[in-house]
Parts: sequence; structure tokens; C-alpha cells
Amino acid sequence: MAEKTHSQDPFSVLGLEPRFDLGTEQIERAYLARAGALHPDLASGDTESVERAARASAALNSARRVLRDAERRAGALLELLGGPGKSQDKSLPDGFLMEILETREQVEGARDSGDPAQIARWEAWAGQERARYTSEVSGLFAALGDPPAPEALREVRTRLNAWRYIERLIEQLDPDYDPARADFAD
Repeated sequence: MAEKTHSQDPFSVLGLEPRFDLGTEQIERAYLARAGALHPDLASGDTESVERAARASAALNSARRVLRDAERRAGALLELLGGPGKSQDKSLPDGFLMEILETREQVEGARDSGDPAQIARWEAWAGQERARYTSEVSGLFAALGDPPAPEALREVRTRLNAWRYIERLIEQLDPDYDPARADFAD
């Protein structure tokens, strides 16, 4: 696994302690504190300073996007702790894949029917599943030892992999969903 550089670690970029339980307000405060000082308009005027400020500003924006999204924040934290990345470990909880395939078929049927009640029911279900995975992952991070055991990190990855399926299902429920654009976005 490649070592993350300071600029790739969204926690370091925003000057935040690497942990899962960060609040939106905390992330925003850290972002605003750093963004104000690095804005390209405040650069000294020479091309190199302006480009450096623009790169730093882009890194801040990227770090903010990652940390504001709980699933992506969990993935970044897991990799920072030395856990497997999503391309390295594709494990899922037992029975999950069959269940999610059946669920996606039902969601596609609801979406194709255009019945708002069916769609609302699946949106509510997906929201509950998102909340459940958020809670599970939070608990797994809280229980990690120092240093974290490899099997505990693999369990976090397994839950994150399942959580990603739920996020994709939520995307699928959106009437503007375009799988060619959304399914492979990171």
C-alpha cells in the first residue's frame, strides 16, 4: 500500500485529528480557517505563488468534500490507519450480496413504476440502512486498539463495502440518476 502524503490526507490538510466522529461544524471551521489564509487572491502576485495557492486551495476543497461525506471520511481514515483500500478488499458481510441484488431489483421496479409511495418507502429504508452502517462503522472505529488489529481493520472495510452499496442504491433512487456518471464517481 502506498504511503499517503500530507497533501493526500484530508485530515492533515484541514489540520484535524484523524477520527471518524467529526462534526460538520468542526470540518467547516477548519476549512474556513485554512481557506482564508490560502486563497489565491491573497498570493503575492508572482505566478509561482498564485499557482501554489491555487493548488493548496484545491487540496482544501477536496479534503472538505471527503470529510463531509461520512462514508468517504471512513474510507480515508481506514486507509490512514493502514487498513485495506476498497480496491484491495472487496469483502461483504455474509448474505449481503444476494440481499442487495434482490433489493436493487425491487428499487428498479419502484423507480420504473413512478409510484411516489413505493419510491418513498425505499428512500426511507435506504436512509435507515445508511444510519445503521454509519453507526456500525463508528462503533468499529471507536473499538480499534492502538495499534489497530489487522482483522479489526478488515471488518471496517467489509462494513464500508456494504455501506457503499447502500449509497449507490440511494443514488439509484434519484430521478436524475445516470449510472454512466454516478456509479464510477469517487
